[in-house]
Amino acid sequence: MNKIVGYKVEKGPKFALEIVSLETDITSDMIVNNTWKDAEFKPYNFNSEGVYPPSGALHPLNKVREEFRQIFFSMGFTEMPSNQYVESGFWNFDTLFVPQQHPARDLQDTFYLKDPVEAGLPEDKEYWDRTRQVHESGKYGSIGYRYPWKGEESLRMVLRTHTTAISSAMLYQLAKDPKPIRLFSIDRVFRNEAVDATHLAEFHQVEGVIAGYDITLGDLIGFMEDFFGKMGVNGLRFKAAYNPYTEPSLEIFAYHKGLGKWVEIGNSGMFRPEMLETMGLPKNLRVLGWGLSLERPTMIKYGVSNIRELLGHKVSLDFVESNPAARLDEDLV
Repeated sequence: MNKIVGYKVEKGPKFALEIVSLETDITSDMIVNNTWKDAEFKPYNFNSEGVYPPSGALHPLNKVREEFRQIFFSMGFTEMPSNQYVESGFWNFDTLFVPQQHPARDLQDTFYLKDPVEAGLPEDKEYWDRTRQVHESGKYGSIGYRYPWKGEESLRMVLRTHTTAISSAMLYQLAKDPKPIRLFSIDRVFRNEAVDATHLAEFHQVEGVIAGYDITLGDLIGFMEDFFGKMGVNGLRFKAAYNPYTEPSLEIFAYHKGLGKWVEIGNSGMFRPEMLETMGLPKNLRVLGWGLSLERPTMIKYGVSNIRELLGHKVSLDFVESNPAARLDEDLV
């Protein structure tokens, strides 16, 4: 049996001996010459995706930072100006009742400037003198540290080791018009630490301050539970701790489901009378303060195990561009 295959070829409706270039857009010349009426246009494909426009992207730290800012704003806080990275030892340590022999003020823990080496004297000489007295011999019910306080040590210029230096300056300004207030800051701090998977010499601190009349430690604990509850972190535990400028002081712990253990997520306390009354604040105007790292919740949120993959030359640009906006919920710890 033979199989016969036949073909029939016909001219299609758009048969042409020359390839016609289809127009993709109407030009001004077409409109002036009226040639657009006879032009053939390429049909639009409404199902195709356009070319993704080149654009910048927020770093994951900035995404988490913005989420923290919105939590603070929702709770009635005002953001402090935090762009002054260099402070004198007076504002970074002495006003916070940190003694000049404290290990945090050693070269191995703090970056000191070579130029300029010293800051100028504070304009308020009376505050300067009260600070010296409270360190040397005590004041406002305190016996002080009982050591010879040196003015030149207080004037040494440092890269700020904490944003509490900003809080100290803001509380000093508050003494001119004492009233309840809520303040926060989120910015860089610098410490002379060995770099490893969880530590850098430069990192970010999230800090909040509440000033109010006759508030207590119970108010601090209640606020911490409310604040972290907005991030989905509940069931906090508190542990007594020591800070030179807060008394009582509390470390804040939360249970990390991924690690299967309790981890420290912040530090808090009530600012000491030696610090506040030296500034001129009323005795019954008390101040609560707390702080936490910005890097730790960011690493947990985005599953980063090495902090050097979050900051520095090892950061993947694809990691920065492709990660979604942060939402602080129950998977934070």
